[in-house]
Amino acid sequence: MTGTRLLPLLLMAALFTAACTPTVAVQAPSEPITVNLNVKIEHEIRVKVDRELDNLFEDKEGIF
Repeated sequence: MTGTRLLPLLLMAALFTAACTPTVAVQAPSEPITVNLNVKIEHEIRVKVDRELDNLFEDKEGIF
């Protein structure tokens, strides 16, 4: 009688073990990945304008 009870328990344990196996799916995204670089461009523009203003104020010291 222990053999008849042991077989279903082993089958259930095998099913539970198979159901718990982790799966990892690596897929390419459907949309392309975009990187927004506007912050860097704005920063470069601001630095250039600041430098030009500094040079302008250094050339004309008596403005203010």
